Amino acid sequence: MIDHFSQKTIDTLGYYVYVYSDPKDHKPFYIGKGKGNRVFSHLNEESDSEKVDKINEIQSRDKGPNEPIIEILAYGLDEETAEKVEAAAIDLIGIKNLTNQQRGKDAKEYGIIEVSELEARANNDILELDDITDYIMLININEHYRKDMTPFELYEATRAYWFVAQKERERVQYVLSVYRGLVLEVYEPKAWLPALDTMMESRADETVNAHKKQRKKKGQKQKYEFVGRVAAEDVRDKYLHKSVASFYADGKRYPVRYPLKENHKKDNR
Repeated sequence: MIDHFSQKTIDTLGYYVYVYSDPKDHKPFYIGKGKGNRVFSHLNEESDSEKVDKINEIQSRDKGPNEPIIEILAYGLDEETAEKVEAAAIDLIGIKNLTNQQRGKDAKEYGIIEVSELEARANNDILELDDITDYIMLININEHYRKDMTPFELYEATRAYWFVAQKERERVQYVLSVYRGLVLEVYEPKAWLPALDTMMESRADETVNAHKKQRKKKGQKQKYEFVGRVAAEDVRDKYLHKSVASFYADGKRYPVRYPLKENHKKDNR
């Protein structure tokens, strides 16, 4: 196995995207990008990482091939294109199946995307205030969103945990799950409960300890979660895959918005 490229090869390659695979089953375990001899740099890496542990485990085998398979996925690229190819490859295989610590650069912009979401983003069908016929609540889930989320994980990312006043809990008819300004799903809440009153299967490790600590603080406002179901099709047709970015255009970071309430405040100024 070689451990470096000749200068002629380096000149030919330009930027490239590469794959490390396990020789035992040929399953990819790391995707990277670079130029020059970057592809070989991991073989002697000593960092504390899952990638290095995997390479060391392969190299310590007594039987069978004991070096990772290294392949060039694409070459002759500029840096920006290499970043996009890397992001797409990581998304295709799935970050959970790799030792990469994070998705590729700009993966949220150029990574794998379901066709209806792509059409919605490209077509940019905007939800105007006049189109809203129900008292809706928008919840921006940017911090919790993943491309490979199941419908159940999307529901759990949306339903908790938020500061929601009693008046709003009583008025809200539908909750719209929003990622990067686009409505991904519409839910009909059936009940609002104090945070942690129900099981959060897909977010348990992430949230429970933090919210238990929060509950101990005197004077801390209570967060809430809802339980409910996906809205009826006629309701989803009104809101699903619509752009609501304009309702976040004020630059404020709080993820929960009530378009009708906020418009009423503007009208009464």
